Amino acid sequence: MKTNHFNQTVIVTGGATGIGYAVAEQFVERGANVLINGRTRAKLAGAAEKLGKPDRVAFIAADITQPAKAQIIVDAALERFGRLDVLVNNAGIFYNKPFADYTVEDLDAFLGYLRGTFVLTQSAVRAMRQQPEGGAIINVSTILAFNGVAGLPSSAPMTAKGGITALTRNLSIELAADNIRINAVAPGVVPTPLYGELNEAQLNALKNLQPLGRYGTPKDIADAVLYLANATWVTGVILPVDGGVDAGGDGSNRRREAITAAA
Repeated sequence: MKTNHFNQTVIVTGGATGIGYAVAEQFVERGANVLINGRTRAKLAGAAEKLGKPDRVAFIAADITQPAKAQIIVDAALERFGRLDVLVNNAGIFYNKPFADYTVEDLDAFLGYLRGTFVLTQSAVRAMRQQPEGGAIINVSTILAFNGVAGLPSSAPMTAKGGITALTRNLSIELAADNIRINAVAPGVVPTPLYGELNEAQLNALKNLQPLGRYGTPKDIADAVLYLANATWVTGVILPVDGGVDAGGDGSNRRREAITAAA
């Protein structure tokens, strides 16, 4: 299994903070050329500076929920680095409310990221098909897409994440002949800017969700992304990275109590 990514090019969406930044950092440390994408130029510029390696790190501010931006993102990677080997579809948003309280506008906001993932992946596949080595695409889903928690109603965002999960499974078969592997990670609780500001009581409650006794870190997810990028005989996998939650842990009642305490 490959342990470095010298001369490979990686696109990471939502790459300025949180999981996306940790993923970009891991690829940079392994010698990859990395293009980080997000909506806010100032945040991207700061992240790129922090990552160092200006000869191997670039950024592009583009909203992936706008389909026309997809090819612009891929073209930016190709123009700067000459190829595209890995796409990490990480960008997304999250907020929760009871099912009946979600509006059509809420749903459209979440589905915008599903549409963006779909169209950006199309653009990436076109580039990867030009290379005999193919490529790897890793989508970031969530454990909540197939393991709901009563105390965290999130039907609208999970509709979008469920679509990303289904896309992963279907594309893995369709693109296998092109040597393009499609996998996804399904994180559990990983406090990032996506969650907003959390106090100590909320963080302690979130720890109680995890059979392994701690919540995840962005690096935990980045490690799984690196594995899937390197595992050349793995495709179509939805990999839970959740401290054991998907395996059952201490049961749904405990998870419900922990989520309620964190609210």
